[in-house]
Amino acid sequence: MEHDSVARQIVDAAVTVHRYLGPGLLESVYEQCLASELGVRGLSVTRQVAVPVVYRDVRVDAGFRMDLVVNRSIVIEIKASDNLLPVHKAQLLTYLKLSGYRLGFLMNFNVLRIRDGIRRLVLTSAPWRLGDLAVPAQRTP
Repeated sequence: MEHDSVARQIVDAAVTVHRYLGPGLLESVYEQCLASELGVRGLSVTRQVAVPVVYRDVRVDAGFRMDLVVNRSIVIEIKASDNLLPVHKAQLLTYLKLSGYRLGFLMNFNVLRIRDGIRRLVLTSAPWRLGDLAVPAQRTP
């Protein structure tokens, strides 16, 4: 399935989960429900995927985990906070860089309208510097 088609399915699934549950729950609840919804739609979903960190040829077991990886190509980082902070965006961009994936969604379910809590981020080419990592894609309607 093409990235754009999968991305649309991801956003639609998030809308479905948010309509059913609303805001105010824990991230882990939204993660489990979104994974289930994506699975029902026929997408491959892996939860809590370890992110390898290598520093100067030394593997560092830091315990970083991506919330969801969909179709082995798109990372979803889930939040349930009052607002998204720059550090949340940086976290997703770092996960993309370390994992080799290029497309990710930052989703904050603690909002009245889920579309206000969804950010689509695309990793640009190297050299990697936090300031020029992402080209904000237009929000998926």
